[in-house]
Parts: sequence; structure tokens; C-alpha cells
Amino acid sequence: MAEVLLYTTRWCPFCVRALRLLDSKGATYTNIDVGAEPARRAEMMARAGRHTVPQIWIGDTHVGGCDELYALERAGRLDPLLNND
Repeated sequence: MAEVLLYTTRWCPFCVRALRLLDSKGATYTNIDVGAEPARRAEMMARAGRHTVPQIWIGDTHVGGCDELYALERAGRLDPLLNND
């Protein structure tokens, strides 16, 4: 499985939805809570060019946020990306 990295906050409903989808896929991921580690938000913004959460990477691919993650799922492209196909 591909390495998955997320920047989230605990109170963000989009973050919860994204994590729920990844959990349903059996994906393992690194979740960085920028609410608990505010300095990591600057890191996220530098990497993504965005200030909103979640910000999601699968391997070297910056997926974007929750809407983009679900769009990949609807298009049938999430599983291949997660499985490095």
C-alpha cells in the first residue's frame, strides 16, 4: 500500500469523513493534527499551498481535500492509487 499522509484537525467534519473513507479501505496513514501541533500548519501550507484541512497525500500525489478524495473514489481511481497500481 502507498504511504498516506494527512494534515487534519479533530473538529473538522471533512477530516473525519476523509479518515473514515481511508479506514474503510484498510489504508494505513500518518495523521498530523495541526490543531494540536500549530507549527505543522505552516509546514502543510508550504507543501500544499492551501490553508484548509484536510490536506491529503497518497505517495507523492497531493490529492487535496476531502472532496477530491471522494471524487477519486467515485471515479474508481482511489484503490489503484492506494495500492500503487
